[in-house]
Amino acid sequence: MTNNSFQNQVAIVTGAGIGIGFEVARQLATLGTKVVLNDIDEDLAKTASQTIIKQGGICESFGGDISDINIINQIVAFTVEKYGKLDMLIANAGITTFGNFLEYQPESMQKLLQINLFGTFFLTQAATKQMVLQGHGGSILLTSSVTAHQAHENLAAYGMTKAGIEQLAKNLVIDLSPHQININTIAPGATLTERTLQDSEYISTWSRITPTGRPSTVQDIANAAVFLVSPLSRQITGQSLVIDGGWTSVGVSPY
Repeated sequence: MTNNSFQNQVAIVTGAGIGIGFEVARQLATLGTKVVLNDIDEDLAKTASQTIIKQGGICESFGGDISDINIINQIVAFTVEKYGKLDMLIANAGITTFGNFLEYQPESMQKLLQINLFGTFFLTQAATKQMVLQGHGGSILLTSSVTAHQAHENLAAYGMTKAGIEQLAKNLVIDLSPHQININTIAPGATLTERTLQDSEYISTWSRITPTGRPSTVQDIANAAVFLVSPLSRQITGQSLVIDGGWTSVGVSPY
């Protein structure tokens, strides 16, 4: 895979102020893609965008809650106005809510569904409409989780939404393939991010129960993401790629 594969390409990456989303945006920009970087925290999006620009990439920030239909329409319009087209969508924005099934509250469910499912669905729809209008295909990548594949304590609701995202990608093969648009999901497992590293036991716990002997890095996840939106993956569609060092193969609980 060469930089030429990504030259003159335009991508939206959501949930990209930090963590996996930021690394995906950074790698794409390094390869020559023009990136619109979204985060719900506008200041965080600006800082992330400036970091990428300082590294030589082309990147614009766009702050806003991607579960809001108005923001969804605005980010697609902004991207096309700024760069003239849209070739890739990496829909990474999402939240995690924890809770015992018997005690889980409707308010938590409503917020989870609004961001993880509503936001992902309608952002994908808006991006697809633009790609169809352009008439030269494109690539869409959604973010799932190993919890869509493996039961995990206190994550019944979250895992349900991620499984729903994977089924969305499968279903959209029917709608997108005639327009030369492929769609896939990545399902990260335990990954070292700013959030997970707040847990002092995270590295030791996941190193012990992961077959490869370590949790993933954001680079591991981004490497897979970039491949799945590259020209090398155009015949891959409707699939979910688990990136977890083999954890779902053994399913050892971290608790």
